[in-house]
Amino acid sequence: MFTAATYNETDLVARLNNGDQQAMSELYDRFSGAILGVIMKIITDQATAEDVLQESMLKIWNNIGSFDTSKGRLFTWMINIARNQAIDKTRSKNFKNSSQNSSLEDSVYVSETVPSAGASVDTMDVQNWLLHLPEENRQLMRLAYFMGYTQEEISKELNMPLGTVKTKIRNSLIVLRKKLNVT
Repeated sequence: MFTAATYNETDLVARLNNGDQQAMSELYDRFSGAILGVIMKIITDQATAEDVLQESMLKIWNNIGSFDTSKGRLFTWMINIARNQAIDKTRSKNFKNSSQNSSLEDSVYVSETVPSAGASVDTMDVQNWLLHLPEENRQLMRLAYFMGYTQEEISKELNMPLGTVKTKIRNSLIVLRKKLNVT
């Protein structure tokens, strides 16, 4: 979250829209750790996750003009871009081939080295905010936003009607917005 003493979101977005590279540097310094944490919930290989982070930051830079403050916070918009980039990467043919070729030894210790998204987020402890939700909704949110599942995949995985999945995720987002005082 932006602090008033440092800079505000509106000013930063305006600077980014004007092509201010220093603003992009500030944005990267401020949020890259949190964004990498979210990516690594989907892609556990550090080097690949860092590549996706760079691709995501480039996409943010190139598409800042499409960011609409009336639809949400800058941080949320960036996380969605990074999450989608990570999901796209996992669905690519090259990624699937490289994943099949990795050794068991490479993946045994992965859970110890992957930082949690909550630990990486500056003042936003996403994992703790999920505690405001019922357990079933927490599970849906983790699958959707940290593990990269689509709503259809969640429906199949949990043997839950797709409409129910969509409703529960939407209601969870509404609860979290209220808790975070985000409009």
